[in-house]
Amino acid sequence: MTATVPSHDPRRSVPSTTVLLGEPAIAGALGRWARPVVLDAVRGAQEAVRTGASDAAGIVDEVLARLPPRPTSLRPVLNATGVVVHTNLGRASLSPTAREAVALAAGYTDVEFDLDTGTRRRRGAGALDLLAAAIPDAGAVHVVNNGAAALLLAVTGLAAGREVVWSRGELVEIGDGFRLPDLAVATGARLREVGTTNRTFLEDYRAAVGAGTGCILKVHPSNFRVEGFTSSVSVAELARLGPPVVVDVGSGLLAPDPLLPDEPDIAGALRAGAAVVTASGDKLLGGPQLGILAGRVEVVDALRRHPLARALRVGKLTLAALEGTLLGAATPVADALRADPAILADRCRRLADRV
Repeated sequence: MTATVPSHDPRRSVPSTTVLLGEPAIAGALGRWARPVVLDAVRGAQEAVRTGASDAAGIVDEVLARLPPRPTSLRPVLNATGVVVHTNLGRASLSPTAREAVALAAGYTDVEFDLDTGTRRRRGAGALDLLAAAIPDAGAVHVVNNGAAALLLAVTGLAAGREVVWSRGELVEIGDGFRLPDLAVATGARLREVGTTNRTFLEDYRAAVGAGTGCILKVHPSNFRVEGFTSSVSVAELARLGPPVVVDVGSGLLAPDPLLPDEPDIAGALRAGAAVVTASGDKLLGGPQLGILAGRVEVVDALRRHPLARALRVGKLTLAALEGTLLGAATPVADALRADPAILADRCRRLADRV
């Protein structure tokens, strides 16, 4: 026996999917959102009417309300933490010029095409030329997708199957539990730890260096500090031992800054004799997430041609953001570091009043 559906049953008033997709507002949404996304919203709204949770007269509005509010799940936030370069908040906020560059690069671009000759050219040549000009002490520069990747490429290219001489006081752990010693071992290199947690001397390095040494690694322990009975060895002293010295300065400071007298910089490490320096682009440089390699021409060129470099390659949006960062005026990071405390205090009071 077939059940009789009451005439007041809300299921009778549910418009079909075809009818709803023909509604002007919903048809317009198909020009913005993927068809499966719109169909999910339509089916959800139909089910709401069937169960009586929503009224058929407002089903179009119900469909539109179920569409994504923005094209990404990432939400813009106010950084009121007091930490200028906050990892969990996306680190550096891009400058207006960098944002404009990203928007321009969103379509087809000549990222590795020479429009004058019709032939292939170096990928992201404009961005890399600007970066090289900003680090005149470097014979060559290269970029990869983050700071850890830069260190990975440097150690792999110089020391895979050989030894990396590294002070125990610099065996750091970075964000989310990743330990740089584990990253170095993943390259196929063997760690040769020297010194102690708080004291490492030049003699410790000298005793460890030998025919099996691929490189000497010096890492800036930027997220912790050892005080008291301590000693460490400078880049200049390490450079005199013979093997190439890889220096990870971390923050991406290109040159000395009076505001940050204790922060190592790329230019300083190169002048001291480093073969290659690695750093992040989304910290003090104020650019997009990427890893910088700067150093001797023969070293950087060899790393650039290493098979691993292809897997670590950056995309056109990153290259555009880097170029915009270097072309533009002061970055938001630089402005924040130099902000007047009185202006910050007034901003905090006004924000507190609003929330």
